[in-house]
Amino acid sequence: MLIGLDLGTTGLKAAAYEPDSGRCLAEAACRLPIQTEGEEGTREQNPDMLLGALAAVCAELRQKTGARWARVAGLGLAAQGGSTLIVQRGDGRPLTPIYLWNDYRCFAHYLRVRGQQPAAFWSAFSLRDDPGVGLGRVLWLRERQPDLFGAQNLYVGVGEYVFHQLTGAWRQEACHALQSGCYDARADQLTATPLELVGLPVDFFAPLRRGHATAPLTAAAAARLGLPAGLPVAGPYNDHEAGYLSVAHVSQRPLECSLGTAWVGNFVLAGDFGRGSGYQLPIPAPVGTGRLLIQPLLTGNVTWDWALAQFVHADLREALRRQADLFKERLLPPAGLMFLPWVNRPSQLGGGAGSGVLYGVSPATVPADMLRAVAAGMCLEFDRMFAPLRAAGALDSLVLCGGASRGRAFQQLLAVLFAPLPLHLITEADGMGTRGCLYPFSPAACRMPMEPLHADAGPDRAQLDGLRRLYAELFRRLYAGDALDSAFIPAGAGGKAP
Repeated sequence: MLIGLDLGTTGLKAAAYEPDSGRCLAEAACRLPIQTEGEEGTREQNPDMLLGALAAVCAELRQKTGARWARVAGLGLAAQGGSTLIVQRGDGRPLTPIYLWNDYRCFAHYLRVRGQQPAAFWSAFSLRDDPGVGLGRVLWLRERQPDLFGAQNLYVGVGEYVFHQLTGAWRQEACHALQSGCYDARADQLTATPLELVGLPVDFFAPLRRGHATAPLTAAAAARLGLPAGLPVAGPYNDHEAGYLSVAHVSQRPLECSLGTAWVGNFVLAGDFGRGSGYQLPIPAPVGTGRLLIQPLLTGNVTWDWALAQFVHADLREALRRQADLFKERLLPPAGLMFLPWVNRPSQLGGGAGSGVLYGVSPATVPADMLRAVAAGMCLEFDRMFAPLRAAGALDSLVLCGGASRGRAFQQLLAVLFAPLPLHLITEADGMGTRGCLYPFSPAACRMPMEPLHADAGPDRAQLDGLRRLYAELFRRLYAGDALDSAFIPAGAGGKAP
């Protein structure tokens, strides 16, 4: 039996799988509370709470699997990237809370770091136009607690922290290193070049994980979990890296569409992949050759939840129930009505907290059509980002996952926008991270079950093309030349090889 662990931003999941068949034997999960009180932008978690949650889900899994627990052959660990805590290097004792990836209190410091060098400086080693947010967080933390930055301490994320608690070994995955600001994506190694701007040595960060290497479970961790010491532990994997591993079997060149809190597209390109997008996260492909490109969009379910609350109902469950009926009536908004979906991005025009734009409102516009405009706008942004990849033949299928992937409207819109590429929908709600991190032990257990999707009742193509032209024109007038203008450009489609 194999155990997969997935440390998300708001939840911790664990699952047990049969190695040969990949059959899920048991699952357990718990919510991870986030501290938001205090300064605006606060997003913290307690490290002790995280370890308590880990012990609790493993105890539940042990109870559910009974005698099988004695036959556990390995553990895998996946985690959300970009989080920060400072720990003691020797024993891993945390000296700060966990600052989550979406804790924006360091944003002004990040802008200060970014302003020190042009985009070409950052892309020369990171293959993206901006620094890792971790460099801004370092400055922010050092202003508050300068004593944290001694040689006896280490900068880590939640994946590294928990992996050390299990194995006593320090290692980080490449995507977390990229978000921390210390990764050379061209050479696949840590680099001191950006760290000189914030006055830190490269060994203030954990060494990189290499391939799918494992480390043995310590006696102390084994005692806490009721397992034999010495069991191999794989990871830590970035959650998107693990997610891609869980669906890579579906075709040769899939685009994994993670429609979660942030919408993200994950795909592999071999060799020179072109200009890219400017804010991609390139890491070594976890299977095969080439690079895995983790491409965030500047929209996601934060936008969708906002739209549901504003245009349908304040209670999210009730809003989700009602929106299904609204889309059955009509899928697309009226001609001329469109939404640019960046409600959680600071305004690019004159200050303010958001960059979302609703265009084409008239006295006849009703809330239901505004909701349709938001859904269309989110899917058209996904299309804008990845259309060059589709046109270049770099993709041969789409796999939809994440909370919004269950929305029939999103399925229908994406099916038509990306036709004739086949679409697939995962059939397990929460298993991508817990499966993907088991790749070193069993590719069979790693594989996420899925089913094909068909756009048999999709939107009118001509009407959707009209909305696509409107979206492109609005984008050009408002945001061309901004970082938002960074659609992914593969080699051979007008981009330069890096």
